[in-house]
Amino acid sequence: MAALASAARSRRRLIPYLHRLLHSGPAAAAAAPSPSTSRFLRHASPVPRTPDHSPYLRFPDARVSTLPSGLRVVTQAYPAATRMASVGVWVDAGSRFELPGTNGTAHFLEHMAFKGTGRRPNAQALEVEIEDMGARLNAYTSREQTTFFADVQARHVPVALDVLTDILQHPRFPERAIQRERGVILREMEEVQGMMEEVIFDHLHAAAFRGHPLGDTILGPEENINSIKKKDLEQYISTHYTCPRMVVSAAGSVSHDEVVDRVKELFTEFSTDPTTADQLVEANPAIFTGSEVRVENVELPLAHIAIAFKGASWTDPKSIPLMVIQSILGSWNRSVGVGNCSGSSLARGISDGNLAEGLMAFNTNYRDTGIFGIYTVALPDTLHDLSRLIMAECRRLASQVSEEEVARARNQLKSSLLLHIDGSTAVAENNGRQMLTYGRVMSFLELFARIDAVDCATIMETAKECIIDKDVALAAVGPISNLPELSWFRSETCSDDEFTRRMFFAKAQNN
Repeated sequence: MAALASAARSRRRLIPYLHRLLHSGPAAAAAAPSPSTSRFLRHASPVPRTPDHSPYLRFPDARVSTLPSGLRVVTQAYPAATRMASVGVWVDAGSRFELPGTNGTAHFLEHMAFKGTGRRPNAQALEVEIEDMGARLNAYTSREQTTFFADVQARHVPVALDVLTDILQHPRFPERAIQRERGVILREMEEVQGMMEEVIFDHLHAAAFRGHPLGDTILGPEENINSIKKKDLEQYISTHYTCPRMVVSAAGSVSHDEVVDRVKELFTEFSTDPTTADQLVEANPAIFTGSEVRVENVELPLAHIAIAFKGASWTDPKSIPLMVIQSILGSWNRSVGVGNCSGSSLARGISDGNLAEGLMAFNTNYRDTGIFGIYTVALPDTLHDLSRLIMAECRRLASQVSEEEVARARNQLKSSLLLHIDGSTAVAENNGRQMLTYGRVMSFLELFARIDAVDCATIMETAKECIIDKDVALAAVGPISNLPELSWFRSETCSDDEFTRRMFFAKAQNN
């Protein structure tokens, strides 16, 4: 009976389709898709397409106010069932702006900001106040920016602003706390040394920007951590924590006018020195150097390698094409097990050839420059073939890129960007960072339109400009005796050989 019922259901589904086929013209019959194909095309397409994003990207507008002091306030209010908000201070100052011999000061200051103020005499008093509100207070330092932010209930936004202002305008920097924090940062340094990805990218910056503060680590060397004094911290704040270089960003359940009024009331003691970060960068620009850092360590089971080219600044027209190139190169890890069906031809080549344990394309922007390239982890006996494959793929981007893979990369990039703005914290961070880098908040409709304007011709033009016959920065740690010399990588930006065809078109030749 079950079989008869199933057959009857199949006939009921098939009869309308046959009726349409029999009563339509020959052209329509030829064009009519099968029921299964029709169902598939309603929800997906075998060819990547550029969709219309406007119905999904109409977020509330970000509002911006600039105070007479030069301090900027940006808010983005949207309905939040949880009545939560995020508010923070984004400062256009990081490790690249440190004076010679004081590398590590910006990060040390981030730690010390939470150690007490005149009204909140110690770290415990500050922590109790934050925890009593059910809030979260945090901070981080990068090479060009420092951020202090809080996630709070909407009714506590005024208190959060008071806390943020207090720790930045009235820090105490007690000597005992400074001595204690030295040990904390040194332990943090030991932890970072165990994170190979962090180690590699510190070495890569040293190779790419040799002799420049942008090539220094954010934590600084051990000798600096042991010697930084209260006056160094105070000088860094007075020099770089100025109103024109600061942005207060709030998102979630917030009122723009109320935030602006509170900022006017509280942010009254910062310097109004008009010197901008751009002026400081112009006075000491970062120069990309084609050099390398190699640390041979045969005790490590895997080699960690980063290969990089000079990238683009935040405002460089090449910045968005390079974001798409990063998406084309892709990322992959053997534990995921989808390399041979990945959209990234590099991931497919590495997976099919069993050449690495994982790879990650990266693209980092700074005010006047950038770096982009490939980070990979591999067994030592595969390093030469792996290097040839990576360089062949980089060269390919300058000559043979399909519209389909570019469309796929654009869609993956847009999805990744949207995933990174989930929640008020991410929105406040995005807006604060954009105000520092662009001087405005770029809407996602505009950003996605700029991404969709990148076609295969743009990719090839950008790759020719940034990869072909260009210097290479290299960082490698582990058993790397089989890794080619830097001069070989440099020569591979110009040469072409049969390796590309063998690795990327082996399946096509077999067919």
